[in-house]
Formats: sequence, C-alpha cells, structure tokens
Amino acid sequence: MSLSSTAHQLVTLASEGEQGGNHESLSPYFTGVGAFVALMLLLWITTRFNRDR
Repeated sequence: MSLSSTAHQLVTLASEGEQGGNHESLSPYFTGVGAFVALMLLLWITTRFNRDR
C-alpha cells in the first residue's frame, strides 16, 4: 500500500461522512448536559469518600 493510495482512501472516507449520520434523537445539548451531570455526580461521590483529606 503506497502513500498516495492511502491518502486517496482517506479522502474518499472523509467525503462519505459529510452526509451527517447523527441520529435525530441525539441532541448535542442533551448529551453534553448528561455528561456534565454524570461527572459532577462522580466528583461529589469522590469527595464524600475522601473527607479525611
């Protein structure tokens, strides 16, 4: 596999991904808020178990 054929395959793969592909029910805001809440919950749990520090 040469460098030019690899580059051509990567360009073809990147151009196929331009149609979107995200599911309609996935909202970036909902996903971001959910991840933030999960991380804050994990931080709160961690600080509850490390009271001696």
